[in-house]
Amino acid sequence: MRIRPTLSWTPTGELAPGTTDLGPVTEALSAGGVLVLSGAGISTESGIPDYRGEGGSLSRHTPMTYQDFTSGARARRRYWARSHLGWRTFGRARPNTGHRAVAAFARHGLLSGVITQNVDGLHQAAGSEDVVELHGSLDRVVCLSCGAFSPRRELAGRLEEANAGFAPVAAAINPDGDADLTDEQVKDFRVVPCALCGGILKPDVVFFGESVPPQRVEHCRALVREASSLLVLGSSLTVMSGLRFVRQAAEAGQPVLIINRDPTRGDRHAAARIALPLGAALTTVAEELGVTIRD
Repeated sequence: MRIRPTLSWTPTGELAPGTTDLGPVTEALSAGGVLVLSGAGISTESGIPDYRGEGGSLSRHTPMTYQDFTSGARARRRYWARSHLGWRTFGRARPNTGHRAVAAFARHGLLSGVITQNVDGLHQAAGSEDVVELHGSLDRVVCLSCGAFSPRRELAGRLEEANAGFAPVAAAINPDGDADLTDEQVKDFRVVPCALCGGILKPDVVFFGESVPPQRVEHCRALVREASSLLVLGSSLTVMSGLRFVRQAAEAGQPVLIINRDPTRGDRHAAARIALPLGAALTTVAEELGVTIRD
């Protein structure tokens, strides 16, 4: 399934208002078997902005599409210049209370799994294991010609050598690791090819307009089938790649609970949407359950 460049959605009909009652979340976790689906909102407290919340990056930034990236060298130069600078900041981000709470719930056997729409690796850095990265990870790079994978840090070193002195000031860093730079700032940036075959390198992430690998989708569907409930953390569910799992759970009669300050595209399928900041909300739930969140 392709992720279309859907940048916003307009609610149709009446949506139930958000609540501040965390009781349903505490109850679901105490029963165990909860599958977590996280979005960009869980990483905002780590300094990474989300796409659509207040001050979200889509108000000033259009994410790269697969079609643009493969259309020509100019688009790829712009992407890699911005992503290379963003990587320096992105790589310094650390897990926040939300990530650590998810890891703590897993350690206590309350979760059946974690699916994340994020590409920042912060769930793993917080100690979560077997995280399904629905949209891939910025930590890896893939060659579009030979299919070889390589570490992002390796590419970062090659780009540093090819662009000595490249240190423009970015207006902002976006959830996909892209820094806001002007065309003038990136015009002299040099892109490096695959070290094995000379092909085009791309981050191992699913761009808008690109397909999520079918086997990854099916793995996520299996996780939903095996879960007792689905807990959505910090996702607007605007794109179908995450919304389909909410619909699947709801159609199967599994409770769907959403913690997100703003309304989401999945609200009509949810038993409740809790409109609270994630870190504070999950800390409260952990205290209720006697779960210790490690620093």
